[in-house]
Amino acid sequence: MLKAFGGMFVVLALVAGCTEYVQEQATGVVSDDSSENIDLDWNWQLTGELVMSVDVVVWDVDLFETSAEVITDLQADGRYVICYFSAGSIEDWREDVGGIEDSAIGLPLDDWPGENWLDVRADSVLDMVEGRIALAAEKGCDAVEPDNVDGFSNETGFSLSDTDQIVFNASIAQFAHTRGLDVGLKNSFDIGKQLVDQFDFAVTEQCHEYEECERLGIFVEAGKPVFNAEYPGSEAEVGGLWAEQCEEADRLGIRTVFLPIDLDGSWRVSCS
Repeated sequence: MLKAFGGMFVVLALVAGCTEYVQEQATGVVSDDSSENIDLDWNWQLTGELVMSVDVVVWDVDLFETSAEVITDLQADGRYVICYFSAGSIEDWREDVGGIEDSAIGLPLDDWPGENWLDVRADSVLDMVEGRIALAAEKGCDAVEPDNVDGFSNETGFSLSDTDQIVFNASIAQFAHTRGLDVGLKNSFDIGKQLVDQFDFAVTEQCHEYEECERLGIFVEAGKPVFNAEYPGSEAEVGGLWAEQCEEADRLGIRTVFLPIDLDGSWRVSCS
């Protein structure tokens, strides 16, 4: 049974040139016991028919493609369901993006046709994100994984500062906690120290491959789970990576799985 976890989150609002910190009680994370968080295995599938036979506690699924009924079924089996959506980009096939003005749409994301970076300073972008979090609450998700929240460190077409990103990401955390949802920080670990108190877990990709896993220690030290995915290219290639990368994952207290980059459920190898 997943338990509530007391924490604090801080919303950063720039008021008359000053930074105002507004503190509010968070609604929950995965567990009170940090050792339980470290031991949690997870599954991440965003495309294809969900492979329901994967026997892990934490499931990360697509917000739009996963029905409320499937989420309920997973929870009935004792699963903790994280719902993925993009917060910092626009996908031109989504039905909820009509309110985004052209001036807030930036450069394309490499290798992702139909997807562009967004100006996270725009009110319309925050409105879109808040609507998606409301949908997650309506569907019954336990948590959300907002993606593309690291635009400040990418070529977006906008001059985004680290402060711009901190304010945006902290606002997402506030929206989620207000709706009774946990929220994970995705990849944006250059500003992790400023955000670890607002977020309930972390999701990262290829931290072993790029030798970045040590940076996630701030979450582990805070008793918050870290979920990492590696993309070796094929299941057959996992064997050459498993021992070294899983030893590092175990030493650092993070949960690493090896997955196809399409996240289609076709195969999965866990360090657990």
